[in-house]
Amino acid sequence: MTGTTAPPIRTAVVGFGVSGRVFHAPFLAADPAYSLDVIVTADPGRAREARVRYPDASVLGSVDELLDRRTDLDLVVIGTPPATHAPIATVALDAGLDVVVDKPFAVTSAEGRALIAHAEHLGRRITVFQNRRWDGDFRTVRDLVETGRLGDVRRFESRFEWYKPEIRATWKAQATADQGGGILFDLGSHLIDQALQLFGPVAEARAELAVHRPGGCADDDAFVALRHESGTISHLWMNSLAAQFGPRFHVLGSRSGYTSHGLDGQEAALSVGVSPDDAQYGATPPERWGVFGVEGSLSPLPTLRGDYGAFYRGLAAGIRDGGPLPVDPADAVAVLELIERLHAETPLRRSEHSDTNEGQR
Repeated sequence: MTGTTAPPIRTAVVGFGVSGRVFHAPFLAADPAYSLDVIVTADPGRAREARVRYPDASVLGSVDELLDRRTDLDLVVIGTPPATHAPIATVALDAGLDVVVDKPFAVTSAEGRALIAHAEHLGRRITVFQNRRWDGDFRTVRDLVETGRLGDVRRFESRFEWYKPEIRATWKAQATADQGGGILFDLGSHLIDQALQLFGPVAEARAELAVHRPGGCADDDAFVALRHESGTISHLWMNSLAAQFGPRFHVLGSRSGYTSHGLDGQEAALSVGVSPDDAQYGATPPERWGVFGVEGSLSPLPTLRGDYGAFYRGLAAGIRDGGPLPVDPADAVAVLELIERLHAETPLRRSEHSDTNEGQR
């Protein structure tokens, strides 16, 4: 049962970069259904930070050390570079542990399907941290679609854009698309998942992929066009070098439309140490609400509260009660299949200076 009298789910987080530090550890520490028992990082600076932030957790330097502690654990959360996801998930499942894998689930759909089959064979549970399903703005769009307030949605536009001329994460600077590198794997895993959640399977797909940053090994600018079997057209933009940003969402239906700007604020809040328990966590201020209606008659629409913690609440219920997982890993495989298809069919365009190492730090 999921009551507070049940023993906590003993958890290890593998990786303490942005994923482990910002997206996983704070929620595990704040949710009484879990105990954060182990953090794995080989980086000395991150290890020091982990010890300061979570003094009750053991900080280990390798997955092998983690496996030596497997009898003291129930769950492993994997927040390492994509090429390591499948190997670490496999050994964790073999150790008798349930597994959460960051997106992208794996670097190929075949790896993803193999992980699902392996978990089923062992009687373990595996899921994928598609946290952007709980962005406040996406929850708002989903509510508008599901309640029919937009009518039949004809066009769905979605963007993740920022301006980051330099690649700061070492693995991102070095990873090719074959290793899960590039913005289509990174942000496309979110935007494609959101589009599929809203409008279902895809009948046609095309993309434009480019690399602009000097020394870049994989795409840093991507556009994806999808025609869903339902008839909706989705246009998805992902760009690391956008000098100006377009709308986060622009959704046009037969009865009304919705437009919002700016990213959900949960990541920014977590990055500066705001706790998921904070009373204002996940709330969007009125000045950042989107607008709903028909041109000439637009009104601000309150943004639903963002709630990444819902993933872990749902996971606790799934582990303890045998119910559905918060994210079906088969959904992540469907996303990987689309990404593979787009990479296979789309030539990577390079800017004039993108094949040099100038500007890399």
